[in-house]
Amino acid sequence: MTQLINIPAQLKKTDLTHLLKQMWQIRFFEEKVDEFFAKGMIHGTTHLAVGQEASAVGSIAVLQERDKITSTHRGHGHCIAKGAEVNRMMAELFGRTTGYCKGKGGSMHIADVDKGNLGANGIVGGGFAIATGAALTSQMKNEGYVVLCFFGDGASNEGSFHEALNLASIWKLPVVFVCENNQYGMSGPAKEMMNVEDVAKRAVAYGVPGKVVDGNDVFHVMNGVGEAVERARNGEGPSIVEAKTYRWKGHSKSDAKKYRTREEEQEWRAKDPIARLRDALIGEGLLTEESAAEIKAAAKKEIEDSVEFSKASPMPTIEDLMEDIYA
Repeated sequence: MTQLINIPAQLKKTDLTHLLKQMWQIRFFEEKVDEFFAKGMIHGTTHLAVGQEASAVGSIAVLQERDKITSTHRGHGHCIAKGAEVNRMMAELFGRTTGYCKGKGGSMHIADVDKGNLGANGIVGGGFAIATGAALTSQMKNEGYVVLCFFGDGASNEGSFHEALNLASIWKLPVVFVCENNQYGMSGPAKEMMNVEDVAKRAVAYGVPGKVVDGNDVFHVMNGVGEAVERARNGEGPSIVEAKTYRWKGHSKSDAKKYRTREEEQEWRAKDPIARLRDALIGEGLLTEESAAEIKAAAKKEIEDSVEFSKASPMPTIEDLMEDIYA
C-alpha cells in the first residue's frame, strides 16, 4: 500500500482529498468520452489517459496558480488537474458553442490560458517549443512562473525534444519536462524505440537532472516534480521527471490493443493509482470508507452534469464558420 511518508509538509487533509476527487473526475470524464465515441455521439478522435491519473494530478498539485503547463494529445487529465471547467471540456468534445474552443477544436486542442493551461497539442512533441518559449518569457520579464511540459515516451525521440532541452539548459530556463511513459508509443513498446531504459537518462546529455518516479503513486510524483519545480523557480534551470505509468485503453479510439497481452494489462490494473491513493488515505485515518465513497459520487455527478450541460448547449451555426479564424 502507498504510504504517506513522502508527502510535502505543507499539504493539508483538504488538499489530499481534493487530489482523490480530481483523479476520480479524470477517470469518469475519460470513461464517459470513451462511451460516447463508441456510440458515435462524439466525432473526430480522442486519446484517453485512463490509468495515468496520478501523473497529471501529482505533477500539477505542486504548482502555484501563476505557473503554466503545456499538454499533449492525451491531455484531458492535465486540463482537469489545472482547474478547467468540465462542462466546457465536455461541450467542446460534443462540438457545442459552449466549449472551450466553441466546438471547433475538439479533444486535442483544449486550452485555458486564464488557468495557466497553454493548450493540448495534436503534434507529437509539439509542446516542447511552446513550453520553452513560455519559460523564456518568464525569465526575461522576471515573472517568476514555472512551466511544466508534459510529453510521452515517444515524443522524446523527436528533434524538438533535444532542441528544447538544449536551449532550456544553456539558458537555465524555469521549465520542467514531465515524461508520462505509458510503455507504448502507439502500437510499439517503448523499449523497442529507444536504446536506453529510461527517458530520464537523456538528461545527462544536457547537464540537467533526470529522475524516474512511480507514475501510479501520486505522492511519489509530487515529490519528484516538486523538487524539479523548486529548482526551476530558484533559477537553477530545467529537469526531466519521468513518470512510469500505463494507459489502460488503446492509443486512440480505434486501437484494438492487439500488441500487448491481457496478463500485462491486469498486472498494471492492479496498480490502479486511484485505489492506491484511496487506500493510503483510509490507512492513515485521513478518510473513512464513507467519505471516500462520497468523494467518488460527487466526482461522478459533476461529469454526469457536464454531459447534460453539453447536450443542452447549442450547436454552431453556418454563420459561425468563419468566426475566430483570425486574431
